[in-house]
Amino acid sequence: MAVQEELGKIVGSENVIDDQEVLEEYSKDHSFAPPLKPHYVVRPKDLEEVREIAKWADETLTPLIPVSSAPPRYRGDTVPSVGGSVVIDLGNMKKIIRIDRRNRVALIEAGVTFSELIPALEKEGLRPYMPLLPRGTKSVVASVLEREPTLIPRGHWDGMDPMLNAEIVYPSGEMMRTGSAQIDTLEEQWEHKRAQVRPWGPGQVGFSRLVGGAQGTMGIVTWEAIRCRILPTLQRLYMIPSADIDPLVNTAYKILRHRYGDEVFFLNNLALAAAVEKKPEDIKALANELPEWVLMVGIAGYELFPEERMEYQEEDIRDMAAEFAMVMKPAIAGAKGPEIIKLLSKPSEEPYWKNRLKGACHDIFFITTLDQVSKYVAIMHELAESFQYPTTDIGVYIQPMTQGVYCHCEFNLNCDPGNRFEMNTVKKLLTEGAKVLADKGAFFSRPYYGWADIAYNHISSENVVLFKKAKAIFDPNGILNPGKLCF
Repeated sequence: MAVQEELGKIVGSENVIDDQEVLEEYSKDHSFAPPLKPHYVVRPKDLEEVREIAKWADETLTPLIPVSSAPPRYRGDTVPSVGGSVVIDLGNMKKIIRIDRRNRVALIEAGVTFSELIPALEKEGLRPYMPLLPRGTKSVVASVLEREPTLIPRGHWDGMDPMLNAEIVYPSGEMMRTGSAQIDTLEEQWEHKRAQVRPWGPGQVGFSRLVGGAQGTMGIVTWEAIRCRILPTLQRLYMIPSADIDPLVNTAYKILRHRYGDEVFFLNNLALAAAVEKKPEDIKALANELPEWVLMVGIAGYELFPEERMEYQEEDIRDMAAEFAMVMKPAIAGAKGPEIIKLLSKPSEEPYWKNRLKGACHDIFFITTLDQVSKYVAIMHELAESFQYPTTDIGVYIQPMTQGVYCHCEFNLNCDPGNRFEMNTVKKLLTEGAKVLADKGAFFSRPYYGWADIAYNHISSENVVLFKKAKAIFDPNGILNPGKLCF
């Protein structure tokens, strides 16, 4: 009761939650992370309350779990790993602080979701760099911090892109603003027409990188400045089908080398069908009609000469595909370009696209290069067969990143949550698959539950020591999301 009263003094008693049903929601997610109830959930409304909560947790040695997305959640990163935890849910911090069209920057608080940000940006002629069909309840800040891949590789310049500046609260209660935002107040910067676009610093250190991919273990981000794109005037999506992925990889390399296209990514037949259709029987039917692999290429025209831009890119990309005996098409079976390009500009409609086939889906994903993808697909299929898991239930999403220098490779393992055997099979396949893939060179840059040991065993011990030293500097008492990563 004393804890509840202390937290109530900071955020108000109505924002300190001890209702058992609510705590049950935060005790688990749709991953295989073992459930554990937090003692309380606390919901701050602004920076000062976040600072006071962090300071209180540090002084009382209370584990603090930052959360910003609304449920459902999937990765296990927000499930408490130790007892006595308090979840700090930033979901009430929903201010879109500033939209700067001239510099293509949006400054948003941690609780702003894609469903809320997209219409606000469109009013200003902007659009966020989107991941593939995110949940409508997904926090934009969380998505960017988790380094979820975005669909436009020619606009992806760095592993942390589109993140620019951030406001970070450390357990001591101290606040740091990174990059351009560190100098003067925000209002003073805006008065002088400065934007928060430079991500480096303070000094020569990129402090934003310390919180990126850290699963809330290195600091609490209360707002981010994110880079946006101009809202297209015209858009078309073309599909390049193939029974074999290798010719599509060669085609994609050529497109990416010339910085052509906007959206450029690969889906196998099941993933594309799940993105387009909603009913399981329709997904299976469409998947059977589609070719094994499809390279998706979006082309956009903007304010200046949109038709001309579309025309020359379409012609050139068609020629590039022809070099590898590939054909660019506006529609394949029931998958139609005009409909798909609309889907890609907004969050997934309900039911969430990955859950449409069987009701649940568990992903295994890593970073590699495009020329290695076919090798990993073969490995994954061989593993699935050894576990008696049907390869026809595996969706595959390949996303080139940083102008195609490397790519995100993702396998979607569909399963029926009511089928215990199937769920156990997928659980084993996730763990064993990660071990085998890592041994073959896959880089698990986002080591969620079950992958941390695998990921850290494949990097040098000196790096792990360095990570722990950084943790000791910014979180000396180890209160931020303990038990995650290598901490």
